[in-house]
Amino acid sequence: MPSLFATSDLHVTHRGNAPLVDDIRPGTDRDWLIVAGDVGERVDAVIDTLARLRERFAEVIWVPGNHELWTTPKDPVQARGQERYAELVRRCHAIGVRTPEDEFPVWEHAGRPLTIAPLFLLYDYSWRTPSASGRSLGEALEQARDAGVVCTDEFFLHPEPHGSRADWCAERLKVSEERLSAVPEGHGTILVSHWPLHRHPTEPLRYPEFALWCGTEATADWHVRFRAEIAVYGHLHIPRTTYRDGVRFEEVSLGYPREWRGRARGAVPFRRIL
Repeated sequence: MPSLFATSDLHVTHRGNAPLVDDIRPGTDRDWLIVAGDVGERVDAVIDTLARLRERFAEVIWVPGNHELWTTPKDPVQARGQERYAELVRRCHAIGVRTPEDEFPVWEHAGRPLTIAPLFLLYDYSWRTPSASGRSLGEALEQARDAGVVCTDEFFLHPEPHGSRADWCAERLKVSEERLSAVPEGHGTILVSHWPLHRHPTEPLRYPEFALWCGTEATADWHVRFRAEIAVYGHLHIPRTTYRDGVRFEEVSLGYPREWRGRARGAVPFRRIL
């Protein structure tokens, strides 16, 4: 029986993380791997890492995280926004890695067929602290700045040609919702997104203001509405298993070296989810 594994937030450009990619290996030549974003910031590092993983696994399914979408001065690829995402998708196709732009694959090795849905959704700043609820986005961002929290996306994640990251999120929500609605009714789903679909995983955040950059209220019921058996995500660097409405949520991030070195179990570069 093949296994389905998942990983995220490998951050291979951070010293100490790149060697851990060698530990991500299948148990059989039929195993699949989900990569839920934030492989790295440079396009070459992302694609080189995915290509190595694709050589080992029967299928590799990738969704972008915010770090892949950053346009930093050190990256030879200076494409921004939608153009950058399209370039990443093009290069993934060249190495045989599945993306959110491809037909959803089906995992046949469960009690019922499970459609694996890689989703690129972003966020729309709708996850507010109670004191920022009902206030303007500017006020919510000011509150975060006062708390010492400003996501680097504000400097490097450009939304072109969309007017804002929230506008880009709205477009991705529309596209994704339409595709999920077309999944056969007899199928369950495995929903894969870099950003969590439900807000409950953000509850342990040290700075609750950071939830602004972590998801959208628009997906709060997707795990129920689209018959999810598992929702796979990363971004938070809080690897754990939780449940909501009977659905298993798996945060599968490796995280930064300073984080995994402080954990009793050390680095966990990937996890078996099925």
